[in-house]
Amino acid sequence: MVTMRQEQQNDYSKTEEVVKAAFSKEEFSDKTEHELVSRIRKCDAFIPELSLVAVDEEIVGHILLSKIKIEQDGTSVESLALAPVSVAPSHQKKGIGGKLILVALEKAKELEYGSVVVLGHPEYYPKFGFERASKWNIRAPFEVPDEVFMVMELRLNALQGVEGVVQYSSAFSE
Repeated sequence: MVTMRQEQQNDYSKTEEVVKAAFSKEEFSDKTEHELVSRIRKCDAFIPELSLVAVDEEIVGHILLSKIKIEQDGTSVESLALAPVSVAPSHQKKGIGGKLILVALEKAKELEYGSVVVLGHPEYYPKFGFERASKWNIRAPFEVPDEVFMVMELRLNALQGVEGVVQYSSAFSE
Protein backbone atom coordinates (compact mmCIF):
# COMPACT_ATOMS: atom_id res chain seq x y z
CA MET A 1 0.00 0.00 0.00
CA VAL A 2 1.28 3.45 -0.94
CA THR A 3 1.37 6.08 1.80
CA MET A 4 2.14 9.80 1.58
CA ARG A 5 4.28 11.71 4.07
CA GLN A 6 6.53 14.72 4.40
CA GLU A 7 9.99 14.21 2.91
CA GLN A 8 12.77 14.00 5.51
CA GLN A 9 16.39 15.00 5.06
CA ASN A 10 17.52 11.35 5.05
CA ASP A 11 15.17 10.80 2.05
CA TYR A 12 16.91 13.35 -0.18
CA SER A 13 19.23 11.08 -2.18
CA LYS A 14 16.52 8.46 -2.80
CA THR A 15 14.02 11.17 -3.74
CA GLU A 16 16.46 12.63 -6.25
CA GLU A 17 17.00 9.16 -7.77
CA VAL A 18 13.22 8.80 -8.22
CA VAL A 19 12.91 12.28 -9.76
CA LYS A 20 15.78 11.60 -12.16
CA ALA A 21 14.33 8.23 -13.21
CA ALA A 22 10.83 9.67 -13.61
CA PHE A 23 12.00 12.26 -16.14
CA SER A 24 14.64 10.12 -17.92
CA LYS A 25 12.39 9.36 -20.90
CA GLU A 26 10.25 12.53 -20.91
CA GLU A 27 10.44 14.22 -24.29
CA PHE A 28 10.07 17.77 -22.93
CA SER A 29 12.49 17.34 -20.03
CA ASP A 30 16.03 18.69 -19.80
CA LYS A 31 16.77 15.76 -17.43
CA THR A 32 17.81 18.09 -14.57
CA GLU A 33 14.61 18.09 -12.49
CA HIS A 34 16.41 16.27 -9.66
CA GLU A 35 18.92 19.14 -9.53
CA LEU A 36 16.04 21.64 -9.37
CA VAL A 37 14.64 19.80 -6.34
CA SER A 38 18.02 20.00 -4.63
CA ARG A 39 18.37 23.74 -5.38
CA ILE A 40 14.86 24.54 -4.13
CA ARG A 41 15.56 22.76 -0.84
CA LYS A 42 18.48 25.16 -0.28
CA CYS A 43 16.63 28.43 -0.93
CA ASP A 44 14.07 30.49 0.96
CA ALA A 45 11.26 29.35 -1.35
CA PHE A 46 11.41 25.87 0.19
CA ILE A 47 8.50 24.79 2.42
CA PRO A 48 9.38 21.46 4.08
CA GLU A 49 5.68 20.64 4.71
CA LEU A 50 5.05 20.82 0.94
CA SER A 51 7.81 18.42 -0.08
CA LEU A 52 6.01 15.08 0.04
CA VAL A 53 6.97 11.53 -0.82
CA ALA A 54 4.94 8.48 -1.79
CA VAL A 55 6.19 5.35 -0.07
CA ASP A 56 5.57 1.74 -1.10
CA GLU A 57 8.17 0.06 1.14
CA GLU A 58 10.59 2.56 -0.42
CA ILE A 59 10.15 6.03 -1.93
CA VAL A 60 8.37 5.74 -5.29
CA GLY A 61 7.16 9.31 -5.80
CA HIS A 62 7.73 12.94 -4.85
CA ILE A 63 6.02 16.30 -5.20
CA LEU A 64 7.31 19.75 -4.37
CA LEU A 65 5.41 23.01 -4.00
CA SER A 66 7.57 26.08 -3.42
CA LYS A 67 6.99 29.80 -2.93
CA ILE A 68 6.72 32.12 -5.91
CA LYS A 69 5.37 35.63 -6.42
CA ILE A 70 2.92 37.09 -8.91
CA GLU A 71 4.10 40.64 -9.60
CA GLN A 72 2.45 43.58 -11.33
CA ASP A 73 3.27 47.30 -11.15
CA GLY A 74 5.30 47.02 -7.96
CA THR A 75 2.75 44.88 -6.12
CA SER A 76 3.41 41.27 -5.25
CA VAL A 77 1.20 38.38 -4.17
CA GLU A 78 2.63 35.15 -2.79
CA SER A 79 1.65 31.92 -4.53
CA LEU A 80 3.08 28.43 -4.97
CA ALA A 81 4.64 26.58 -7.90
CA LEU A 82 3.97 22.87 -8.33
CA ALA A 83 7.25 21.58 -9.73
CA PRO A 84 8.08 18.84 -10.10
CA VAL A 85 5.84 15.87 -9.44
CA SER A 86 7.61 12.57 -10.06
CA VAL A 87 6.79 8.87 -9.90
CA ALA A 88 9.29 6.05 -10.37
CA PRO A 89 8.82 4.41 -13.79
CA SER A 90 7.95 1.08 -12.15
CA HIS A 91 5.05 2.74 -10.31
CA GLN A 92 3.66 5.03 -13.01
CA LYS A 93 0.07 4.78 -14.29
CA LYS A 94 -1.18 3.68 -10.86
CA GLY A 95 -2.60 7.00 -9.63
CA ILE A 96 0.33 7.83 -7.35
CA GLY A 97 1.07 11.17 -9.02
CA GLY A 98 -2.57 12.19 -8.71
CA LYS A 99 -2.63 11.24 -5.03
CA LEU A 100 0.54 13.25 -4.41
CA ILE A 101 -1.05 16.27 -6.10
CA LEU A 102 -4.25 15.98 -4.05
CA VAL A 103 -2.39 15.57 -0.75
CA ALA A 104 -0.04 18.47 -1.54
CA LEU A 105 -2.92 20.79 -2.55
CA GLU A 106 -4.79 19.93 0.66
CA LYS A 107 -1.68 20.59 2.75
CA ALA A 108 -1.15 23.93 0.96
CA LYS A 109 -4.75 24.89 1.86
CA GLU A 110 -4.11 23.96 5.50
CA LEU A 111 -1.03 26.23 5.43
CA GLU A 112 -3.34 28.99 4.10
CA TYR A 113 -1.77 29.49 0.70
CA GLY A 114 -4.17 30.99 -1.82
CA SER A 115 -3.09 29.61 -5.19
CA VAL A 116 -0.80 27.23 -7.06
CA VAL A 117 0.76 27.67 -10.51
CA VAL A 118 1.81 24.76 -12.72
CA LEU A 119 3.44 24.37 -16.11
CA GLY A 120 2.18 21.03 -17.34
CA HIS A 121 0.04 18.78 -19.50
CA PRO A 122 -3.21 20.59 -20.41
CA GLU A 123 -5.23 17.36 -20.32
CA TYR A 124 -3.94 16.29 -16.89
CA TYR A 125 -3.91 19.22 -14.48
CA PRO A 126 -7.46 20.51 -15.12
CA LYS A 127 -8.69 17.27 -13.45
CA PHE A 128 -7.45 18.78 -10.17
CA GLY A 129 -9.02 22.19 -10.70
CA PHE A 130 -6.25 23.98 -12.59
CA GLU A 131 -7.32 26.49 -15.24
CA ARG A 132 -5.43 28.56 -17.78
CA ALA A 133 -3.57 31.30 -15.92
CA SER A 134 -4.51 33.71 -18.71
CA LYS A 135 -8.06 33.72 -17.28
CA TRP A 136 -6.62 35.94 -14.52
CA ASN A 137 -4.11 37.67 -16.80
CA ILE A 138 -1.31 35.82 -15.01
CA ARG A 139 1.67 35.16 -17.25
CA ALA A 140 4.84 33.11 -17.18
CA PRO A 141 8.16 34.98 -17.19
CA PHE A 142 9.05 33.18 -20.44
CA GLU A 143 7.30 32.23 -23.66
CA VAL A 144 4.99 29.28 -23.12
CA PRO A 145 1.81 28.03 -24.84
CA ASP A 146 -1.26 29.39 -23.04
CA GLU A 147 -2.82 25.96 -22.48
CA VAL A 148 0.14 24.57 -20.48
CA PHE A 149 0.50 27.45 -17.98
CA MET A 150 -2.20 26.99 -15.36
CA VAL A 151 -3.23 28.20 -11.92
CA MET A 152 -5.62 26.98 -9.25
CA GLU A 153 -7.26 28.92 -6.45
CA LEU A 154 -6.97 27.12 -3.12
CA ARG A 155 -9.35 29.61 -1.52
CA LEU A 156 -12.40 31.14 -3.15
CA ASN A 157 -11.46 34.44 -4.83
CA ALA A 158 -7.80 34.11 -3.78
CA LEU A 159 -6.83 35.52 -7.18
CA GLN A 160 -9.42 38.29 -7.28
CA GLY A 161 -7.62 41.41 -8.47
CA VAL A 162 -4.36 39.48 -8.92
CA GLU A 163 -2.63 39.64 -12.27
CA GLY A 164 0.89 39.93 -13.55
CA VAL A 165 4.00 37.88 -14.16
CA VAL A 166 5.02 34.86 -12.09
CA GLN A 167 8.44 35.25 -10.51
CA TYR A 168 9.96 31.89 -9.70
CA SER A 169 12.65 31.52 -7.04
CA SER A 170 16.27 31.75 -8.15
CA ALA A 171 16.48 27.94 -7.91
CA PHE A 172 14.57 27.70 -11.20
CA SER A 173 17.08 29.79 -13.15
CA GLU A 174 20.39 28.49 -11.78
